[in-house]
Amino acid sequence: MSEKAQVILERLKALSNPDNVAGMARFGINPHNTLGVSIPDMRQIAKEIGRDHTLAVELWDSGIHEARLLAGFIADPRQMSEALIDRWVQDFDSWDICDQTCGLFARTPFAYSKAFAWSSQPETFIKRAGFVLMATLAVHDKHAPDERLAQFLPVIARAERDERNFVKKAVNWALRQIGKRSQSLNGQAIETARQIQQIDSKAARWIAADALRELTSASVQARLQAKGGQHAAPK
Repeated sequence: MSEKAQVILERLKALSNPDNVAGMARFGINPHNTLGVSIPDMRQIAKEIGRDHTLAVELWDSGIHEARLLAGFIADPRQMSEALIDRWVQDFDSWDICDQTCGLFARTPFAYSKAFAWSSQPETFIKRAGFVLMATLAVHDKHAPDERLAQFLPVIARAERDERNFVKKAVNWALRQIGKRSQSLNGQAIETARQIQQIDSKAARWIAADALRELTSASVQARLQAKGGQHAAPK
């Protein structure tokens, strides 16, 4: 490990807070190898470092929770190889690591293929990553045509029976974000939610009800209408 990486790890350890670790565990964050460093402190460190892909890889390989979060902040998406992405996703053991790192993955050329591939995997956080990628792409890939994002909807519909909390929340997140992208996608997402609603599954009913509540809301409909287009939400 480089001297620079060792210095950063020592800095993180100096900011450790056992009380924070206990609080994080209550919110479903894996306490193993976790220091309890606050997100504002890590963002400040990341700002000081800037982009440093080599350092990011070293920090990730340390196995320390906060070091991996920091790696997601400073890694260069242009240098993320498919092999490295596949290696990192195998290490996901907590929803915050998953979600933060997927923000990085979404800026790589592999994002769409990984969203499809991971969403069918059995491992909780790999499967979650597939749907988090879908949600992230719906928000941040500004140039993606509706048709490209609509391809995710059948995948979302097939995941409706997964009762795992970390999975079903990501499925719901993806459905809602796609449905808020445009009027056309709003109508398609609402139709998908109504199909899911018919499934005899507690997870399916929750995913559908929560998504429909937001996607048919007056605020979302007004915002989409203001963006233009004539498509109206199905009644």
